Parts: sequence; structure tokens; C-alpha cells
Amino acid sequence: MTTQVAFRQADDRDLDVLVGLFDGAARWMVRGGIDQWKPGDKTTEHFRSRMAAGEVWLASQGGRPVGAYELWWEDEQAWGPQPPVAGYVHRLMTDRESAPAGAGRALLAHAEERIAAGGRAVARLDCLSSNPRLRAYYEAAGYTAVGEEPGKLAADGTRYGVTLLEKALSVR
Repeated sequence: MTTQVAFRQADDRDLDVLVGLFDGAARWMVRGGIDQWKPGDKTTEHFRSRMAAGEVWLASQGGRPVGAYELWWEDEQAWGPQPPVAGYVHRLMTDRESAPAGAGRALLAHAEERIAAGGRAVARLDCLSSNPRLRAYYEAAGYTAVGEEPGKLAADGTRYGVTLLEKALSVR
């Protein structure tokens, strides 16, 4: 059964919605004891700059936002300089209150379709090395761990370790 959500590229009218989705996902992580995202870490300026540098996609069901993700066309901070063969998925987030079951996988599938439509054969993402549950989620979605980046730089200047994962795609 495929989860039915509608996708559209986010724009400036969606900035507060994106911040709300991020903060909601961050609060869920904090409640679950997952030391990753923190409420307030991503502002409207963050999402505005991501829209300018790549793509931000919003998923909705019945007119209500239920998730979003960022699609980057390069990610040197985690992956180093790379040839243009991949798209990079970041900030995959769902509204834990209203998103239908399977919404996260629907977001991933949409990102993979966008990457393939852009002529790139690999979807890449990273997750905190200290979050085995998230790594298992991505592996169950067909991603393979291909390395570690022990010193990814956070916006606040601290460093943290991430597991690098990728999935081969069929380019259209």
C-alpha cells in the first residue's frame, strides 16, 4: 500500500510551516531521548537559504502539511568534493501527529525520483553515527552505509560523527 501525499516545492510562504515541522520533529526526538535535532535550531533564514541553494519539498495530505525534506545537489561538508552523480537528502521530517503511516518512506521515494529525474544515479544522506535506529530505518529503505565522517561541522562550530549512506537509482 502506497501512502498518498501531495508534493510541491516549498516557497517563502512556507517558511513558518517548515520551521514548525522541524521544531515538532525535534521535540519528538527530545521526548524520545534522541540527541539530534533541537527545537529552534533551524530558522526561517535556514530554509530560505536552502531554497536558494537547492530544493525544499513540502508534503501534504488533505491540504495539511505532513512532512518536508531538503534536496541538495552537493554536500562537501559530509561527502567531500564529488562528481555530480548524486543528490543529497537532508532534514527528512514528518509531523508525528498528522502524517499518515509511511509518510517518511513517501518523502524518501519522492526525493529519489527528483534525483533520478535530475540525471543523477545515486541518492545520498547521512545520519548521526550515534543514532542506530535511524540508520536501520534508512537501511530498510534500501540505503547502504558506505563510510563515516567523524568530524562533520555543526552550525554552532561543534563537530559530530555521521554515517554516510547511499542508494543506487535508475536514471530516467
